[in-house]
Amino acid sequence: MNDADVPKQIQQMCRFIRQEAEEKANEISVSAEEEFNIEKLQLLEAEKKKIRQEYERKEKQVDVRKKIEYSMQLNASRIKVLQAQDDVVNSMKESAAKDLLNVCRDDYKYKKLLQDLIVQSLLRLKEPAVLLRCREADVNLVESVLDSAKEEYAEKAQVHAPEILLDQQIYLPPAPSHHNVHALSCSGGVVLASRDGKIVFENTLDARLDVVFRQKLPVIRKLLFSQVVA
Repeated sequence: MNDADVPKQIQQMCRFIRQEAEEKANEISVSAEEEFNIEKLQLLEAEKKKIRQEYERKEKQVDVRKKIEYSMQLNASRIKVLQAQDDVVNSMKESAAKDLLNVCRDDYKYKKLLQDLIVQSLLRLKEPAVLLRCREADVNLVESVLDSAKEEYAEKAQVHAPEILLDQQIYLPPAPSHHNVHALSCSGGVVLASRDGKIVFENTLDARLDVVFRQKLPVIRKLLFSQVVA
């Protein structure tokens, strides 16, 4: 190789090195671009997943909130229905309680009822001596049936006629009054107790009304509200 070929050879080598460098640079650029795209795609998918998870979480929260609100509204509606039903039943009971006042207005019928109530009470207590309390307004009627009641009880229970002491110091409350609706009241009837006071049998009209209502309440509700959707 002469001196004139040396520069050409050098130039050729430089071109070759430059070409290899350019090819290598292109490979690196393509590889970097691929890695960048892959990493970008991974990051994008990760962010999409986060967004989906966040959306699902919020969607569940909204769904739970809707269910809670629906349940609260349903319960509130049921409470209103139950309250309305109770109002109707209580209204019926109040109406029945007012009708009890008519029982005492017929002395003949009320006198017979008092005797029946006393006999029933004696049969429940089965005591040889009892204390009887009534309303002050009923004292005369009660006194007029005491002997008959004792005889009837003795005959039914096959025992000696009991001793009945009529309490004329402590009376049952008077009949309900429009002037004082919150005061204690009694629509009629009697209360009997053993002499030691350990056994008490309340046989007033109000007590009997309470018993009847408790016993018949399921039937009353069924008759009135069987068509109401629970």
